[in-house]
Amino acid sequence: MNIIEKVRKTIRQHAMLHGGETVLVSLSGGPDSVCLLSILNALKDEFRLFLFALYIDHGLRPDEVPREVDFCRRLAEGMDIPFETLSVDVRGLSESRGIGIQEAARMLRYEALGQKAILHKADRIATGHHRDDQAETVLMRLLRGSGMRGLSGIPPVRGKVIRPLIEVRREEIINYLHERGLSFLHDSSNLSPKYLRNRIRKELIPFLTRFNPSVVDTLSRTADVLREEDAYLDIKTTKALMRLITRKGDDTVELFLAPLENMEKVILRRALRRVIDETRGLRGIGLEHVEEIIGLIRDGRAGDRIYLPGGFRAIKGYATLEITSREPLRLGEYELKVPGETVIKEAGIVLVATEEEEADDFGNGKTAAVFEREMLCLPLRIRPRREGDWFHPFGMEGRKKIHDFFVDEKIPRDMRDAVPLLLSGEDIIWVVGYRTDERYRVRPGSKGVLRIEVKKGRS
Repeated sequence: MNIIEKVRKTIRQHAMLHGGETVLVSLSGGPDSVCLLSILNALKDEFRLFLFALYIDHGLRPDEVPREVDFCRRLAEGMDIPFETLSVDVRGLSESRGIGIQEAARMLRYEALGQKAILHKADRIATGHHRDDQAETVLMRLLRGSGMRGLSGIPPVRGKVIRPLIEVRREEIINYLHERGLSFLHDSSNLSPKYLRNRIRKELIPFLTRFNPSVVDTLSRTADVLREEDAYLDIKTTKALMRLITRKGDDTVELFLAPLENMEKVILRRALRRVIDETRGLRGIGLEHVEEIIGLIRDGRAGDRIYLPGGFRAIKGYATLEITSREPLRLGEYELKVPGETVIKEAGIVLVATEEEEADDFGNGKTAAVFEREMLCLPLRIRPRREGDWFHPFGMEGRKKIHDFFVDEKIPRDMRDAVPLLLSGEDIIWVVGYRTDERYRVRPGSKGVLRIEVKKGRS
């Protein structure tokens, strides 16, 4: 089977083209893209295609770009194919995001292709990835650590992007170009040993070929099998997600616990990975973090939470699991209305203060507190914790740092700034909802007291 027949078969097998499409071809001047443009041009009438080509300047090889642009323009014009160029700032993205040059280049390349496709109303974007690229990608992801999806390699079709050469070997591409007298250029970055892909191509694959002469085809077939199995598991995951999500925003997703707790781990892992990837503010969560979240689901108690790098948190409730990157709430500062109601919106409560002649009870320190009026320095203030805060916990001798009290009470880190502290002058007299101060306890027979009760905030 010659290369054109092989490409035709690939196009039909993966439904890349149905006929009548506008196709944007990524053209760099290298052998792969030159071969791709030539073959699509040869199939143009058969599939009734309108082709146009785009060269993307990554800003990495300024000395080579003019020659490449000129070469690509002449090649496209020789086939009567419209040609355009576009520049992207790879180094800028690499530095701002803290990612590698090649990763930044890949991201900007597909973004640029997508933008041009929209501008020209292109139905498909064609890239020159071939069978050897597939094998290199599988090995690269294996070395870096990847799950089934990563090891399934480069998909023949992803959205608008099609890869008609994905079943073609590199040597077939070179032979095709030589047979037709088509020249091509060499990208100097493909020779640099600082890039892992280049070392895999130049060193690892030749080494593996000593053990399996067909290692490229073997790796590519393995990727095909894994891709099919991945697609099947994806369908099961999609069905599972339909009964999982209770709430989702830009930085938070909330899932029902019951289905999660009884789900097979392989589907659970994929479901969490999918919903995290689709939530913009959670995209820094990696596979190792997903395993920690699964541990929380399986072994955690209601109220337990885990803290992940980047400010991410997973919180297990009674019926739901919340994963969020949202900044924890920090209490504002308030003046207690005496008598009256003071709404503490960050804590979701209302403090109701009443003046009484004498105390029928002394409050439990959680839902109510009672203080002698004459001991208080009005107005009483409410604020969040500060560095160095301390008080004398009721029933204890001596003082205790607020930080240590929070730790002993097992108040989660992301909730501590939302715990109201009631102050008389500069003294903390009540950690609202937890404990009053021993120094301000009401003595039996006290006259003239202030009672403060904690009520649930009104919606």
